[in-house]
Amino acid sequence: MVYGRELLEANERRTLAPYASLAADSRGRKYSERESSFRTAFQKDRDRVIHTSAFRRLEYKTQVFVNYEGDYYRTRLTHTLEVVQVARSIARALGLNEDLTETIALAHDLGHPPFGHAGEKTLDRLASAAGGFDHNRQSLRIVTRLEHRYADFPGLNLTWETLEGIMKHETAYDVPDSEWEPDRHPSLEAQVVNIADELAYNAHDLDDGLRSGYLTAHQTANVPLIGVLFQRLGISSGSFGSADRYLLIRELLGLAIEDAVTATQRRLEAEEIASVDDVREAPEKLVTNSPEVTGQLGALKDFLYHNLYYHHRLIRMTRKADHILSRIFEAYLSSPEMLPSEVQVQAEMLGLERAVTDYLAGMTDRYAGDEYRRLFDPHTLT
Repeated sequence: MVYGRELLEANERRTLAPYASLAADSRGRKYSERESSFRTAFQKDRDRVIHTSAFRRLEYKTQVFVNYEGDYYRTRLTHTLEVVQVARSIARALGLNEDLTETIALAHDLGHPPFGHAGEKTLDRLASAAGGFDHNRQSLRIVTRLEHRYADFPGLNLTWETLEGIMKHETAYDVPDSEWEPDRHPSLEAQVVNIADELAYNAHDLDDGLRSGYLTAHQTANVPLIGVLFQRLGISSGSFGSADRYLLIRELLGLAIEDAVTATQRRLEAEEIASVDDVREAPEKLVTNSPEVTGQLGALKDFLYHNLYYHHRLIRMTRKADHILSRIFEAYLSSPEMLPSEVQVQAEMLGLERAVTDYLAGMTDRYAGDEYRRLFDPHTLT
């Protein structure tokens, strides 16, 4: 038996929840094209995202620790894959469309520049004359304009639902686009990716912080939720080792995922959600943790903010990132003839500041460092 697109679409309609997004009901693509014989529209979107240059470059972009600081720390790529895993787990439990959920999760950080959020702040400042920089909007630029993979249209020509999920990605560090149907909520699949991103980076940044030694078990045991898990799991901060760290992070993430599924299902029932339109018109977003766990995770986030993200060694890296990107940006603007020919063409079309911003945003940490040396170190070949 061959599972063609029509059968896959029929299976979605038969097995998914009534408020799930169905590929057959997609609002479609900007440019008309034939859909695949053996993939739904959302599966086709997923494959296109995976094959982009921007997705591959995530391997060498900062999550918290710069790539060259160690092979074991998360990169923007491994973080993305972990968000996919968390998001699919939640989506599956709620009867949502896993393919759309996975696609949005894979694409949600495509627009991140080198050096993480520090790099984003620097680019936003440098590009102020060209409208600033926001990685959500940059993700949209990548998939609608900057990736050149098809002769018949610019970008990837993704479905409306995938683009909506990218533009309405919202966390403590991500602001949704106010021009993308601002009065309506995104799909449940997009909302799942939003919460999965927060759950993943809370748990895994804690993991990397403990592994690096920037955080200690004694410090983290004072965070209420972590202290409860220490007691429940029989972990001692005095003899904390790798096995304890694995167990702690696994149980933390499992607790948060299970709570999100339960709390979301309660809200869906309370609001009598029965369709995708009900989701979009609901009085509030529907994918959530319980009030208790939301508060506990908020305390963990505050702890990470003050003790990890503002650790003196990470602040040093932030200053380095600002210096590297600022010097490169200023050098390109003062001597645009140094830019690669394809970027010079983009500069003629988009303006120099925007073309340079796009070029810098696409760099990996490693490439930005190498470019800095090529431009300013007299002993490095250009």
